Amino acid sequence: MHRFKAMMSSVDMTEGKPWRKLLAFTLPLLIGNAFQQLYGLVDAIMLGNWVGVHALAAVTSTIPIMFIMMVFLIGIAMGAGVMVSQYFGAKKREELSRTIGVSITLTTVLGAVIAVFGPMGTRWLLVLLDTPPEIVDYSVIYINILMWGILGMGYFNIFSGILRGVGEVFSPLLYLISACLLNIVLNFIFIWVLGLGVMGAAIGTVMAQGITAILCLRKMRQMKDIFDMKWSYLIPQKAFVKQVLRLGVPTGASQAVFAVAMILVQPLVNGFGLLVLAANNIVMKIDGLVMMPNFSFGNAMTVYAGQNMGAGKPERVSQGTKQCLMLAFGTAFILVIILLIFGRGIAGWFTDIDEVLDLSVRFIRILAAGYLAFSVNIVLWGTIRGAGDAMTPMYAAMLNTVLIRVPSAFLFVRWLGRPEALIYSLLLGWVCNTLLAVISYRIGKWRKAGLVKKEAETSLPNLTANGEENEENVMQDETIKNIKKDDHA
Repeated sequence: MHRFKAMMSSVDMTEGKPWRKLLAFTLPLLIGNAFQQLYGLVDAIMLGNWVGVHALAAVTSTIPIMFIMMVFLIGIAMGAGVMVSQYFGAKKREELSRTIGVSITLTTVLGAVIAVFGPMGTRWLLVLLDTPPEIVDYSVIYINILMWGILGMGYFNIFSGILRGVGEVFSPLLYLISACLLNIVLNFIFIWVLGLGVMGAAIGTVMAQGITAILCLRKMRQMKDIFDMKWSYLIPQKAFVKQVLRLGVPTGASQAVFAVAMILVQPLVNGFGLLVLAANNIVMKIDGLVMMPNFSFGNAMTVYAGQNMGAGKPERVSQGTKQCLMLAFGTAFILVIILLIFGRGIAGWFTDIDEVLDLSVRFIRILAAGYLAFSVNIVLWGTIRGAGDAMTPMYAAMLNTVLIRVPSAFLFVRWLGRPEALIYSLLLGWVCNTLLAVISYRIGKWRKAGLVKKEAETSLPNLTANGEENEENVMQDETIKNIKKDDHA
């Protein structure tokens, strides 16, 4: 029981061997991501086998739109996560508590706006993207339900980001596993028993995410030894709102750039017909499985960098980055070998249509080398973001998308005239993004981006997330003192 309680406690990543801390943090995160991927896998397997290829295609057509609706919620969660990890590393309880309260408020406001106004334009967007007419109605039903339930997804992102920021990974893992099992049961009931098709898949996803968010909130309320949760902290304070947005908006913008790229490329995918749409959906599900370790290592590196930058240990960040790169690349290499050998069998989980399977296998083989490159850039960008530099990843994402990803998709489709052209452009984008990550990391701007300064540096001006002097941040300590006085009054 004692060991179990120790596993459930927060992980301080500012001491001990970096690779051990990273691995201890990554493994439960990886298991959680695996179960989270089951949401999409269960939907795809049940829809593909019990409803048909049109249901798979309908879900695929909604992904770019839903992603762009979620990007700024994701950005707020990631920005808050960086602040949480740095304040946790610096042992600044008041600032940590204020950050959590402001982040919850921002998520509530933005999620409510999306839930109310988002569904109004979904059909128009789907038609604009040349979605095949026979699946438009299915797509509208699916995406509207997800938008109506987006607050549950938003809260899950922000709460889990906060828990990870303070090094807590095991309790969210348990909650996520429970929610995933519930999602499987709900999908079976809604899709198979009640025959609700894509509507049932959407309802199951929304309910499972919402329940996970409630469980995460319950855990947060129990962590009184680390931070406080008071109603007064939900009232936005200007200094904290600006800091969350300063980190979150560039991160959200980076994700938005990717989402815009998906929307611009989606008509090309739709133009190849239902079978290519279905194959694309299958590849995206497999891609999610293969990417899980990459994203887990990247998230772990963000928290690791944040805590150590908060503690004033940039050299420890460099050491951890090198060790995390070896772990991530080695894992990606093993998964690529498995994928090349068993790719067709894995694709067969979703459908038995030979043409769709052939397309899926060809797509997977093209992308295989890209997973190795991606394992490098996800770790390096994780370090840079965790250190507090949110602008450099945003500029890199824009540069890569505008100059490489989208133009190459249109050019390759025009030259080759085959659906594989889209996968070649994606691979090229991954490789170029990796080169940008390596260059940015080597330049080292992230070393000066910490939000919290060591006591010995208190005479120096505070810096923004981009390493630039900011008068408002110079006054932040005084703002905190005034807030404390108001609370006592």
